[in-house]
Amino acid sequence: PPPPAEPPVPPGRRWPQLLAVEPLMFLATVSLGLQGPLATQYLWDRLGAEHGYNNRNSTDSSGCGDSNATADPLRQEVEALVSHWNLYINLGGFFVSLFSVTLFGPWSDSVGRRPALILPCAGMALQTAIYLLVMYLELHVAFFLLGRLLSSLTGDYNLILAGCFSYVADTSERRARTFRVAILEACLGTAGMVASIGGGQWRKAQGYINPFWLAFAASLAATLYAAFFLRESVKQKKEAKLFTLSHYKAVYRLYMAPEHPSSRWKLALYSLAFFVIVTVHFGAKDLYVLYELGSPLCWASDLIGYGSAASYLAYLSSLAGLRLLQLCLEDTWVAEIGLISNIAGLVVISLATTTPLMFTGYGILFLSMAATPVVRSKFSKLVSENEQGALFASVACVQGVCSLAATGVFNSLYPATLNFMRGFPFLFGAILLLIPAAILGGIQIWDSKHDYNHFQDASLSP
Repeated sequence: PPPPAEPPVPPGRRWPQLLAVEPLMFLATVSLGLQGPLATQYLWDRLGAEHGYNNRNSTDSSGCGDSNATADPLRQEVEALVSHWNLYINLGGFFVSLFSVTLFGPWSDSVGRRPALILPCAGMALQTAIYLLVMYLELHVAFFLLGRLLSSLTGDYNLILAGCFSYVADTSERRARTFRVAILEACLGTAGMVASIGGGQWRKAQGYINPFWLAFAASLAATLYAAFFLRESVKQKKEAKLFTLSHYKAVYRLYMAPEHPSSRWKLALYSLAFFVIVTVHFGAKDLYVLYELGSPLCWASDLIGYGSAASYLAYLSSLAGLRLLQLCLEDTWVAEIGLISNIAGLVVISLATTTPLMFTGYGILFLSMAATPVVRSKFSKLVSENEQGALFASVACVQGVCSLAATGVFNSLYPATLNFMRGFPFLFGAILLLIPAAILGGIQIWDSKHDYNHFQDASLSP
């Protein structure tokens, strides 16, 4: 469908209205990309100091590489504490955002996408402000959990993703949607790469406070962009109550009463594939920093920044690879190649004992993000235009469950397997990715046979 007509500019409003959600996604991801690794390192230093570990071995100390470092019980205790606090923070955020995202997403189908983007951006700004207070006043690290809970009440980052992908579905043609979704995901990679490199170097030079001020400014800028510069993408807005069960019923109807019967089982299977892919992605990403801080890698903050940037670079390389492979392959087979890249990269990382081998693993992941835009695009093509918000709200719910499963499984698995294989969670993730590979391939084969049989019937009919 053509882009919606530009609404009349209200009196007194002179700034341009843009039909581009990418700047908002970029700013929000810069804020999140700065907070993630820095918050984990802050927890490491803070909890390590409280337990007397930093007085003996800091994360930049050469003692980390000693042959007995892996067996150091105090170091393992700090690693386990950081992993558990990450678990508590992510669990709290999940349970609150599970309800807020499914409330705001379908609501945006009626009132428009902009309100559903302003709220979570403002919530992220509030979370970052609380993190700054914890660092300035040296409050208990439990206040990190409070900040995450307040952000989750407004939908958290998952609602930003849901709103942005709904916006792209509103303003793109079906045949070009996969690439448009991939462009939006490439914004994630670009922003994350900038935040990771800048955050690592900045933290090493000036500590935690100044990088977190940039994270606050980025989330505040995203809020202002959504409020004043982003053009509405919903063509026929209407008033709708916010606090009503009808929004949750809209999500339920997607799976239990779809417009086309075949859409039901496809939505369910695509949801399962998406769940496994994103769970492995989140779980591995949560552990990269801890894995790199520990022996035998013992990375300092600048190397951690480069490593995070290398992981985000996969978004850009996957975008280029997707565009090239689409010239000769169906979207599904492009996703399969992306899953192979992801599996191979995780296997190498699980065995990495040196810095070059770790970066080799990151390099093999160069097509690892090609699968998610394909699945998101297939999701959006299974529902009507006025159900995109409900759809991507349900996808955001799945993503929230992914966060829960990733933190529950991977953050618990990591301390439990430190004694025999520190990289075992990455190997476990590689094995799990065989499930979505089978699902995507199976649906594509079924669709091909169905289309062939339909063609045969049509050709034989008089």
